[in-house]
Amino acid sequence: MKLQKKLAARILKSSPNRIKLKTDELPKIKEAITKADIKGLINRGLIKSKQIKGKGNFHTRKIKIQKRKGRRKGIGSRKGKAGARENPKRKWINKIRAQRTLLKTLKEKKYITNDIFRKLYRKAKGGFFRSKKHIKLFIEEQGLVKKK
Repeated sequence: MKLQKKLAARILKSSPNRIKLKTDELPKIKEAITKADIKGLINRGLIKSKQIKGKGNFHTRKIKIQKRKGRRKGIGSRKGKAGARENPKRKWINKIRAQRTLLKTLKEKKYITNDIFRKLYRKAKGGFFRSKKHIKLFIEEQGLVKKK
């Protein structure tokens, strides 16, 4: 049987471990000793090759969904520098736009005068403020809010 399996494996281009022989037809299979004989048995369906077990994408899909939600971004998963993961210029643009819109709304609602707006605007441009919250804190501490 070893010979038959080896020949069948060569013909089917697989491993001998994947070759399946029909148990009720073993005497016929034993008689086959040439490649031609084995080919005939394969065509008749007495010798078959097991299908290769595949690897599913279930876990890949699961991870992808989690990444979409913003998970799996901890320090252990990072490979690039902070500047490579988020463009510093883009970071600055987002920050300064938020700060400038805040200053404009404060000016439009007459919470701050034009003069104070200009000073704060220049400070923001110079990178003095870390965030919108920092601007609000600065205005409160300095007492720059206009009294009505």
